[in-house]
Amino acid sequence: MEELEALAQTLGERLKARSETVAVAESSSGGLISAALLSVSGASKYYLGGAVVYTPKARVLLMDIPRAALVDGMRSASEPYALLLARTARERFGATWGLSETGAAGPTGNGYGDAAGHTCIAVAGPLEMALTIETGSEDRSANMRAFAAAALEMLGRATAD
Repeated sequence: MEELEALAQTLGERLKARSETVAVAESSSGGLISAALLSVSGASKYYLGGAVVYTPKARVLLMDIPRAALVDGMRSASEPYALLLARTARERFGATWGLSETGAAGPTGNGYGDAAGHTCIAVAGPLEMALTIETGSEDRSANMRAFAAAALEMLGRATAD
């Protein structure tokens, strides 16, 4: 968690200095992205909220994304879905940035054929980006930390001057 907190410290200071905010929608990182961001003193100045969107039911109840909203070919654990989550988090919270993660932590893959260690992360805001990560590991806890770190690093790249 120390690595995540160090990443979040840098991000938190940058977001506070710029008067920018973030909202998070994460899945297989299980809340680690939010926990890291909230570990920084003064997080209430930039962290607006988040959700662990781990199931289709959570997607509907927490993010108000009905199954019909997913276009043909879009599935969870994909870059288009990660972008949809990031955009939705940003819009629902009125944040400068939306940050999302969706994948398969392990030790097995998901129902879509993705192996353990597969995730997609996305940032939506003044600029958008999405990325697929493959750790090649079945270690659930290590994957969760790697997914959270990758998401925080992506937000760091998006907010870099």
